[in-house]
Amino acid sequence: NTQLPDFKEAGGQPLDPVPVELTYGTERISMYLQGVDNVYDHRWSDDVSYGALFHDSEVQFSRYHFEVADITMIRTTFDACEAECRTLLEKGLVLPAYDYCMKSSHLFNVLDARGALSVAERTGYIGRVRGLARGCADAYVERRKHLGFPLLAGAGAR
Repeated sequence: NTQLPDFKEAGGQPLDPVPVELTYGTERISMYLQGVDNVYDHRWSDDVSYGALFHDSEVQFSRYHFEVADITMIRTTFDACEAECRTLLEKGLVLPAYDYCMKSSHLFNVLDARGALSVAERTGYIGRVRGLARGCADAYVERRKHLGFPLLAGAGAR
């Protein structure tokens, strides 16, 4: 499956020009070029396979995410990361806030993988992560504006 999504907005911010993302993984491209059907069989180097490098970690993390992750601890940690993100945004620390937004997103995904969320809870968590991401995006744009959009110097600010 090749997907070519366009992003008219990110974090609630309009994007101009509209970027496009090619969502075809490099592993799949490599498999095609090497003529193999199993991701673990494609060659990472002349004498090392992708499977030799990554199979064990995928097994361990899959077991953790689907069977072992402590749901109560993950929920508590999500709440703490969400609170830290909001605190950092209030202090104008956009990039550390974004880091905690991403941690919150990951913890939501762990809860989702464990089947720990009802449909209503899942919707609520998605809204919470989206709120953090939007807050980070808004704060980032404001920060860049405050700095005079330095990456646009000479390019003609839009």
